[in-house]
Amino acid sequence: MKYTISYQNPNRHYIDIQLTLSTNNREKVKLQLPAWRPGRYELGNFAKNIQTFVAKDEKGAQLSVQKLTKDLWEIECANSTEVIVSYNYFANELNAGSTFLDEKQLYMNPVSCLLYDSDHVEASCELQLNIPEDYQVAVALSSSAKNCFLAKNFDELADSPFIASATLQHHSFDLEGTKFHLWFQGEFKPDWSLLEKDFIGFTKPQIELFGDFPTKEYHYLFQILPQPAYHGVEHSASTVILLGPSYNVLKKEGRYEDLLGVSSHELFHTWNVKRIRPIEMVPYDFSKENYSKLGYLSEGATTWYGDVMLYRGKVFDDAAFFRTFNQILDRHYNNPGALNMSVADSSFDTWLDGYVMGVPNRKASIYTEGALITFMLDVEIRKASGNKHSFDDVLRTFYQDFYKQRKGISEMDYKATVERFAGSDLTDFFTAYINGAKDFTNQLNASMNFFGLQYKKLPATIFHEAYLGVKIMDNKVIMVYPDSSADLGGISVGDEIVIINGIKVNDDLSQWLEYFRGEQISMGAFDAHGTAKRILVNLSEEFYFSRNVVSFVDSLSEEKQDNLKSWRGY
Repeated sequence: MKYTISYQNPNRHYIDIQLTLSTNNREKVKLQLPAWRPGRYELGNFAKNIQTFVAKDEKGAQLSVQKLTKDLWEIECANSTEVIVSYNYFANELNAGSTFLDEKQLYMNPVSCLLYDSDHVEASCELQLNIPEDYQVAVALSSSAKNCFLAKNFDELADSPFIASATLQHHSFDLEGTKFHLWFQGEFKPDWSLLEKDFIGFTKPQIELFGDFPTKEYHYLFQILPQPAYHGVEHSASTVILLGPSYNVLKKEGRYEDLLGVSSHELFHTWNVKRIRPIEMVPYDFSKENYSKLGYLSEGATTWYGDVMLYRGKVFDDAAFFRTFNQILDRHYNNPGALNMSVADSSFDTWLDGYVMGVPNRKASIYTEGALITFMLDVEIRKASGNKHSFDDVLRTFYQDFYKQRKGISEMDYKATVERFAGSDLTDFFTAYINGAKDFTNQLNASMNFFGLQYKKLPATIFHEAYLGVKIMDNKVIMVYPDSSADLGGISVGDEIVIINGIKVNDDLSQWLEYFRGEQISMGAFDAHGTAKRILVNLSEEFYFSRNVVSFVDSLSEEKQDNLKSWRGY
């Protein structure tokens, strides 16, 4: 399959794509546009971005095309040796998993916009870019000529995003036989020495954990925006990371910890997800959903280890690591859905609403719950083995004995491997916390105590979140804590609170609630349909939404110090 990429007017954001392929004496060829992209487990509906679609044979004669599904085309090609399909793709969304074109860059995530021959998905691919002469190309694919790149099959091509631009900034460093590339697109003033030092810091412990790095080159493709942004997507030999605003990216009090956090997370995915995969995703089927209950491994373990690797590499000190731990705990305790649907079932249901709020308090987060489950299982293994084994051994086993043997991971494989290193039956743990939605506060406290850690659950800093039990965005209620003062008083998601005790609310709801605390409060609101409603509430003395603060206990015993040293790796 040969792909030729060009464009005429970048301000229109349309990319011209031509695909040429052999018919192999077939009478009909079916071309599939991927229905989703790895790293985001939901249907993408990319076909909505295609404006025109024409198929011709090698002589230029137009061929009959029938659309079979929203993203599958069938082409009549009897008596033809080649099919040449020309279509254009609207690319005006810029995030870490999208495709985007403007006057400054061509940025493509091939899985979102390139068709493939559904009968020959293993065929080799060639990618030709017709771009301005002064453009550089940041991509993990091998090159056969200027702006011409090769992939062994569609899976490799789909997994190889690129940025083509005249304004790319580039730096590279070598570590353990792999060359790591840092590419920055957008307004950015890099401090290469700082970036190299810290990136080596979190990369070394990751390579030590798994024993090797899977590729000889690895590319970080950074899109730096002038406005607030945060997003990352993993690939086999690269990652795309979106971050902003530009002036805050390298500030330690700004977004620098976010830059390091997302970079370490996406690098860890090089092993866990891109190679260690749920059995249902070996191989990927781009034409439909790939359901799996192992999101707590794929995303949860990566969320946890991305931060732990920064800690082990001494890139994060105690305070920085505890800040990330605080965030995980905040997300857990401020999501009532975690007590409603198990993390395993929530993984399966990411295909329904994994990346939007969804209906209130429906499900758990595979990232948050999976991270805490990984932490607790790590402690179970360390306790049982006297720190001779840890969850590190579980991951190494998945990499060495499953990925390298071309096997995916099943739920049974996961449980059996954890139990092997724990040396005990963990059925009760799995039933309660992975396949069930039991509150694991007691288990979490015990795991914290193993390392001499503790956490305090404090009221949310925003008064209406803590004591009324609502979260508000753009003046609208987006979350109501179950059985809170707000819930019992009749406040609903979508309400806009406009009056409190006869006084107009002007972005100062919390201040007025605190002022009237201790008396019954009358509020006026408009519901999601614009109908006025009156609400009577009595604020609780207990808080609902919380913030969590991780710290060391007052004095660490020698045993806890040894546990902590083993965990940190130093």
